[in-house]
Amino acid sequence: MHFTPESFRAWPTKRVTLLGMSGVGKTHISGMLRGHDWFHFSGDYRIGTRYLDEPILDLIKQQAMQVPFLRDLLRRDWIDIKNNIKIHDLGPVLTFVGKLGGPEWGGLPLDEFTRRQAAYREAEIAAMRDVPGFIRKGQEIYGYPHFVNDVGGSLCELDEPGVIELLAEHTLILYIQTTSREEEETLIRRAQSDPKPLYFRPAFLEENLPRYLEEKGLAYVAQIEPNDFARWIFPRLFHSRIPRYEAIAGPHGYTVTSEEAAQVRDERDFLALLEAAIARKGS
Repeated sequence: MHFTPESFRAWPTKRVTLLGMSGVGKTHISGMLRGHDWFHFSGDYRIGTRYLDEPILDLIKQQAMQVPFLRDLLRRDWIDIKNNIKIHDLGPVLTFVGKLGGPEWGGLPLDEFTRRQAAYREAEIAAMRDVPGFIRKGQEIYGYPHFVNDVGGSLCELDEPGVIELLAEHTLILYIQTTSREEEETLIRRAQSDPKPLYFRPAFLEENLPRYLEEKGLAYVAQIEPNDFARWIFPRLFHSRIPRYEAIAGPHGYTVTSEEAAQVRDERDFLALLEAAIARKGS
């Protein structure tokens, strides 16, 4: 969607997709807006509770079946296992995605890692295609006048025709951009201090995995320490995503800096920031 500051101000049901790296404040802003009567759609929450719910449970049950006491209870249907995914705690989703590396460190072999990556990609695509329906539900069922779509950092990696166009048709896309080397280094250090499972485009992984193995003098994936690989690859992933975000925001949305986003304290600040971004692009 494209606006002038005046047409945006007059837009009665504001609908915004927040785009950017993990750590730039998307979920913080979304949570703040939820307190101002906005419907908060979390892409990763939808992925975990709808599209990966059964695969996550299968993984948990597979592990539980290795414990004799739990195996007996499960086979007799005496216990039930369920996910407890929260918007601010997506642990089961991250556990499913996993990390590449040797099993003695909790890593996944390449074929299983690749299978889960593909499953996550399909789930994220499906979750984004749900956005128009949840816009309607938010208004017609729950009575929320406005809608914020808090997407994962991997949205720019999907390369699925029509997904970005669908979001642009139904929402204003706002890219929160890192603008300084110091800030980029801070985000990278933060991610490296506590490595999380990540989604990689297949071509990106195919390009960088051999480089890592060669640089570390390793012969095969089972020798990889998962957290070491995650720390090594994250800066490369970070910088590879920047032009992809920009390619979305350029034709389809608006851009603000993370410094500007950090100044947002309430709904009034957020709307003013959006108007400024619209005016800046229009000029």
